[in-house]
Amino acid sequence: MRLRPGGVAPDRYVRKILPRGLFGRSLLIVLLPLVLLEAVALQMFYGNHLTELSRRLSGGVAGEVGFMIDEIDRYPATRNLIIQETDQHFQFNTVFTPNQMLGRLPAPDAPGPVDTDLARALAAELHRPFNVAWYSSPGIIRVNVQMPDGVLRIDVPRKRLFIGTFYLFLTWVIGTSVLMAGIAALFLRTQVRGISRLALAAERFGMGRDTGPIRPEGAVEVRRAAAAFNRMQERVRRFMAQRTTMLAGVSHDLRTPITRLRLALAMQPHVTPEDLADMTGDIEEMERLIGIYLNFARGEGSEQAVATDMPALLEEICINARRANASISLSVETGLVVTLRPEAMRRALTNLIDNAKRHGNHIWVAAHRSGRGWLNINIDDDGPGIPEAQRKTLLKPFESNAPGGTGLGLAIAHDIIVAHGGSILLLDRPQGGLRVAIELPV
Repeated sequence: MRLRPGGVAPDRYVRKILPRGLFGRSLLIVLLPLVLLEAVALQMFYGNHLTELSRRLSGGVAGEVGFMIDEIDRYPATRNLIIQETDQHFQFNTVFTPNQMLGRLPAPDAPGPVDTDLARALAAELHRPFNVAWYSSPGIIRVNVQMPDGVLRIDVPRKRLFIGTFYLFLTWVIGTSVLMAGIAALFLRTQVRGISRLALAAERFGMGRDTGPIRPEGAVEVRRAAAAFNRMQERVRRFMAQRTTMLAGVSHDLRTPITRLRLALAMQPHVTPEDLADMTGDIEEMERLIGIYLNFARGEGSEQAVATDMPALLEEICINARRANASISLSVETGLVVTLRPEAMRRALTNLIDNAKRHGNHIWVAAHRSGRGWLNINIDDDGPGIPEAQRKTLLKPFESNAPGGTGLGLAIAHDIIVAHGGSILLLDRPQGGLRVAIELPV
């Protein structure tokens, strides 16, 4: 690909001019050939037929004016009679003003080539000073000719130089272009609307906002895609329901023997209270790990997205963290309402705050709307931080090397936030420690 002197590819300029949406590009594909076709037809009419006709009409009018001037020059004593006869035969209206000189008129601005053709023809016929007033009176073109003793003013009917077919053809070209553009826009909007609804439904479904099946519309291919998407949604819902049912059974099957083990330990007479406390702690840890694993596998897929008051949700999460002896500060912009799954987001933010609590002495939570219309949530702590090489690994399940961790806390938070169409980054806190930066679509 050849580049321009500044190093910019030429196709970048083309992409800036072309519409970005499917509707605009489809409309351009339909209208561009139509406009080019009518432009060629107009040019052929304007450049050939109209030009030739204008030259002949202008030559005829100039010849009649020249004939009258020649007759007046040959027989000056009969000037009034000559004017009367020529006006009668040529449909002129001529007035002679003695002892007057030609004034200066603005340049003509008549449509088409007629102004140039008439000026050229008059110059060839008269051989004396003249000017043409195109808009002195409605329906009249005034030719002013300098005579030896005054100015001869000749009013020529405008219809002698213009033909109605030009305006009729111009109206037809513009009218058909506008009509075809309207029909094409109406038809294409119907086709593109089905694709837009399909894309919006897919995006919402991917973010957990299940709005139900979409109505197929548009072309056959678009209807097939919509029907396939509806079938896919139904299969995903059925899979999620089956997986939730299975996980509920697994949870019950795992917790039942643990409960029996807890009761058996409590009934053993020879177990010391210290051993019993240690074994009970191990059982509680097993229950906690089972809960974490099930939550990660479940993915909160059955919850529906609703409009959520983020300041209230964050305040509730921070209150629960303080009850668990966390030192935490909250700064949140008022009036933040975001469509999301509140229980899943509560779990994600709680996991992140618990992680910050384990590694730092104080936690700072801040939320505000960004300039791009997104919601930014920052969770800072004053702990030792995380080396940059390990940050991506910590967001993957079962790959965390942090002591005392399961490797799922950050992975669950990452999975929930990405499912909402957002992103999560582990960064350095400017004052030291770790910053978890979350971005969510509003």
